[in-house]
Parts: sequence; structure tokens; C-alpha cells
Amino acid sequence: QVQLVESGGGLVQTGGSLRLSCAASGRTFSTYTMGWFRQAPGKEREFVAAISRSGGSISYADSVKGRFTISRDNAKITVYLQMNSLKPEDTAVYYCAARTSGTYFPRVRVEEYDYWGQGTQVTVSS
Repeated sequence: QVQLVESGGGLVQTGGSLRLSCAASGRTFSTYTMGWFRQAPGKEREFVAAISRSGGSISYADSVKGRFTISRDNAKITVYLQMNSLKPEDTAVYYCAARTSGTYFPRVRVEEYDYWGQGTQVTVSS
């Protein structure tokens, strides 16, 4: 069982920045592919970013490329999402996810992840 706890969400103005964190449980964190997804009201959950087990491979959704940065610290068993130049359309609940098996990368579909956090709200005001 893997537990994921997100933090760092909040209210920010257009153009502002936020840094999300996702703290994981378990001693095998370094073997997990980690991802960030988001879900806006009335919309399906969508892929934002993913990072491979070592952090050597990264993938982003086109909508956030150049503005968001995913990173991980395996020693701290934490994955981060630095969000810059935020826009109102970035408003959503952001979820951290873990895939605990396989080496194929990237994983961009919701069903490819085994464990999910509870989500953290990000609201960008115009």
C-alpha cells in the first residue's frame, strides 16, 4: 500500500506561481513512476506531468510545457510540481499518482497509475 499526500495548493493571481509537493510512503519510492494530474469542475481528469523512477525522463502535457516543472527527491520520497505563469485555465484539483511497476515511460493515462493522493485545490484568479 502506498499513501500519497499532496500539499501546496491555494489561490493565486494570473501570472503567479505555486509549488505543489507530494509526500509518499514506502521504502521503494525510487522504483515508482510518478505523475501529476488535474481535474477541473465538469471535466475529466487529465495528465499534467510525469517523471521516471530516477528522474532522468520527464514528460509534460502541451498545455503546461515551459511553465511547469516536475521533479523528485527520492531521499525525501517526495515529488514536486513547480507551476509558474499560472493562468485561470490551470484552476483545478491537482492529484499526485504513483505507478509501482513497469519501466515504460511516459505514463499519461489515469488507468496506468495504481495509487492516488486526495488532491489539492489550485485556483488562479483573473
